[in-house]
Order: sequence, then structure tokens, then C-alpha cells
Amino acid sequence: GKRKIHYLFEDGKEMAEEYDIKTGQLMSRKWREKNTLGGTGKWQVEVGEPTSPLLGALESELITESSSNPIFMRKDTLSSFQWRIRNLPYPKEVYSVSVEEEQRCCVIRTTNKKYYKKFSIPDLDRYHLPLDAAALSFTHANNTLIITYQKPKEILAAEEQLQKELKKIKAANSGDGDCTTQ
Repeated sequence: GKRKIHYLFEDGKEMAEEYDIKTGQLMSRKWREKNTLGGTGKWQVEVGEPTSPLLGALESELITESSSNPIFMRKDTLSSFQWRIRNLPYPKEVYSVSVEEEQRCCVIRTTNKKYYKKFSIPDLDRYHLPLDAAALSFTHANNTLIITYQKPKEILAAEEQLQKELKKIKAANSGDGDCTTQ
């Protein structure tokens, strides 16, 4: 039910995206670039579930992060960018979400000084579009703060064009996925 697209750029960066085949919705986007020694670096998740340290190497075997810490992730819809922050138990009135125009980022604050987060919207930076405070909204339910930023018409048009291009591409391995070893 997923379609994975892998991009290689001239500057050495890589991007991997996963789309839902039925809806065409972006499920995950990861970036990777070469490190200082020329090897491949770790994947940086831009959209989708953050990679769990439990799935990685055994580097965090002795000291682990608390499971009650807030978890920040981005999960887009077809018409908006959406961020979800799990494990935030405070009522909606405590939160304040604003746009910092000069720093090109959004800021989440709580009146009780328990949570503060700055985050940028890389899609707007790539298209050199300004941030619009009117497009930003938030809600809180089930200990999760949901921040929504309505996509500008330029990004909606570009994504529609990209979906048309992706439908033309044939899958590299459209078989049943069996790997043959020698």
C-alpha cells in the first residue's frame, strides 16, 4: 500500500519519500547527506514517525529517554502541514502557538513554562514563501497538541504536479519483493 521514491541530488544529498498508493498522501520524508569523511550519514526524518532508538544500534542500551517525554512529529494532510506533540497533558488554554517572521519559524509556548519548542517549515523555505500567521491553528485532544498550517496555493499546485509525474513513473521492483542471493 506504499510507494517509495528515492531521490539523489547533485550536492550529495538523498531524499526518500513514501506515499500512500490509494490517497497519494505523503506518509514519510527522510533526508540524508554525506558526513565530513564522505560516508553516508544518518537519516533525518522530516515527515512521519521519528525513528525509534530501540530499532537502532545498541548505543542507548544503558540510558534511555523517558517514555513520558513529549514526542514531536510531523504528519501532513493533503491540504495542510500538521505537527503532533504527544505526551502534553495540559489544557488547551495553556498553549500559545505563534509565528516568528524574522527567524522564519513557529514557536510553541506554555503559560506554565513547562514546554517550549521552535520549529521551521522546510517546505516554505524551499519555495521561498513567507510565513502567514493566519494559516496557523492548533487544537489539543488526548494529551496531544495538534498544530495545523494550511498549505499555500503554490505548494498545493507543486504537489499536484508532482503527483502527476509520480503516476508516470514505473516501479523499479514491482514484483513480489523476493530477494535472490548468490
